Amino acid sequence: MSKIGGISNIQSADYDIRNSKLNQTDKENFASYMEKSTSLDDIFERASIKYNVPLNLLKAIGKAESDFNPNAVSKSGAQGVMQLMPGTAADLGVTDSFDPEQNIMGGSKYISDLLKRYDGDTKLALAAYNAGMNNVKKYGGIPPFKETQNYVVKVMKYMEEDFTAGTVKATGSKQPGAVRAASTSLPIGTVPNWHTPPAFPTGKLSTDNISDMLDLLFSYNDYMKFLDIYMDRKVD
Repeated sequence: MSKIGGISNIQSADYDIRNSKLNQTDKENFASYMEKSTSLDDIFERASIKYNVPLNLLKAIGKAESDFNPNAVSKSGAQGVMQLMPGTAADLGVTDSFDPEQNIMGGSKYISDLLKRYDGDTKLALAAYNAGMNNVKKYGGIPPFKETQNYVVKVMKYMEEDFTAGTVKATGSKQPGAVRAASTSLPIGTVPNWHTPPAFPTGKLSTDNISDMLDLLFSYNDYMKFLDIYMDRKVD
């Protein structure tokens, strides 16, 4: 039996076959993961149960705020499906407003707290969601702002409709090409702060540092999920 570098031809061939299987398994698993979609309807349903808020109310808010777009950014800087302002998101424990799961759960907790604050009065809770609790307190009810009044009417109307929130690709937290939402939830008296999401680099990518390329394509969560898949793989 001939040997190459101290390893028999049979052993070398066996190694090549096993290595080929590993690479193929890795590619298939990672491709499968990247093709998965997240059901926004499922998230809304779980949020409804967790925070004891009517499902049709949560979906109506998502529809009015961003039309269920996880990339939406308003002219005031509100982000994601239910349009959370950065400060509000932080208070709710949301670390990534472009992550549908975190955003919807955060927005659902917020409207749940508002409903409790206003003894289940949906209209007042919606007014506070849109214009802020201080304005509701100041005017002793729904503020006399056209935007807020229209917002309350719109959400209440959407609550009577039956629609699906759809699905989004599970591609991580980096959301290139974010768009501004039609609805703003702009606190009155706040100077609009046009938010520009991080631009995708247009310069030549350095081939000396592969991490530069990976950082552009995948988020930290993507790395961790890929590592889990890689470590758990089994080869027959």
